[in-house]
Amino acid sequence: MSTDRSSAWHAQRRCGLRVAFAVSIGFTASVHAGAVLPFLAPMFAAQFLLASARPLPPAKTIGAALVILAAGVVMMELTRVLGDRPAPFLLLLGLVYFICFVMQSTGRGGPAIFLVLIVAILAPLFGILNNELASSILSILVTGILSGTALMWLAHAVFPEPHGPDEDDVRAIERPPAMLHALANTAILLASVVICLTSDNLTAAAVIPITVASLLKQLDIADSARSAFGLVLVNLFGGILASVAYTLLMFRPNLLSMFLIVLVTALVLGGRAAARSKDSAMFAGALTTFLIIFGLGVSPLPGSSAETFATRIVYVACALVYALLLAALLWPRAPAPKALSHTGVLTE
Repeated sequence: MSTDRSSAWHAQRRCGLRVAFAVSIGFTASVHAGAVLPFLAPMFAAQFLLASARPLPPAKTIGAALVILAAGVVMMELTRVLGDRPAPFLLLLGLVYFICFVMQSTGRGGPAIFLVLIVAILAPLFGILNNELASSILSILVTGILSGTALMWLAHAVFPEPHGPDEDDVRAIERPPAMLHALANTAILLASVVICLTSDNLTAAAVIPITVASLLKQLDIADSARSAFGLVLVNLFGGILASVAYTLLMFRPNLLSMFLIVLVTALVLGGRAAARSKDSAMFAGALTTFLIIFGLGVSPLPGSSAETFATRIVYVACALVYALLLAALLWPRAPAPKALSHTGVLTE
C-alpha cells in the first residue's frame, strides 16, 4: 500500500513539474514574442499535460491539433457570414457548444473538446468586438495550438515518464450522453457570450465566458453544495493570485521575474491539479483563471491595460457566481434513490 502511495506521489510530482515547466516557459516566451493572448499556449499545454501522464501519440497529437484548427476555421467563417444576423448566428453557436458539452458528458475526446470550446468562445467574440483582431484571430489560435503542443512534448522530454503500464485507459470511463445536462450548460454559456457581445468589452469577453466554461466542467465532479462553493473559492483564488503576481512583477518588470513568478504559481496550482483526486479539476481551473488574468495584465490586447486587476477579479467573481446559480437552477435533478422497506420491498 505504501509502495502504491509512493508511486502515485512521484507520478504527481513529475506531472506537476511538467505543467510548471511548460506553463512558465510558454507564458514568458509568448510575452517576449509580443503575443496578443499570451495565456493561450501555456493554457493549451497545461490541458494536454494534465489529461495524461504520457505524451499524446503523434497521431492523436496531430488529430487533436487538426480538430481544434478546424474548429477555429469554422467559427471564423461562421462569424464572417452570420455575424450581423444574430438569430441564426447564436443558434449555430449554441449547437457547437451543445455538441462540445455532450462530448464532455460522455468522457470522450480528452482535452481537445474543452480546447475546441475555448476556440468556439474566443473566435466569434474577438471577431465581432474588434476589427483589428478579426483578421488575425485565426493565426493567433493556430500559434497557440502549435505552441501548446510543442510545449507538451518539450515538457515530457525534460521530465520523462518511466516505462510502465499505462493507466490512462483505465481512468477514462465512457458514460452515456447527458443531453439535458448539456442543454443546460449550453444555455448558461451562450447567455454569457451574448452578454459579452452586447457589452463591447474585450477584457470581459476574454474572462467571463472562459471562466463560465471552466467552472461548468469542474461542477460535474462536485457532489455537494459545499464542494461547489469550494470550486468557486479556489477559482477566485486564481484571480487573486494573478493580481498579487502582477504587483510583484511591477517591482522588477523583466522576463526573468515573470518567469519565476509564473513558475512558482504553476508549481503550486499545477502540482495540486496533477493529483489523481476529486480536487484536481478545481486547481486546474484556478491555474486557467490565473493564466488568463495575469496574461491580460501583460498583454498588448487593445483596451486591456485600461482595466484594473480589481475589475478583472470582479469579472471572474461574477462569472463564477453566475455559472453556479444558473447550474443550480437549470441542471436536471438526479432522481431520488429508492430505499428498501423493512419487508425488503422497494419504496419511493
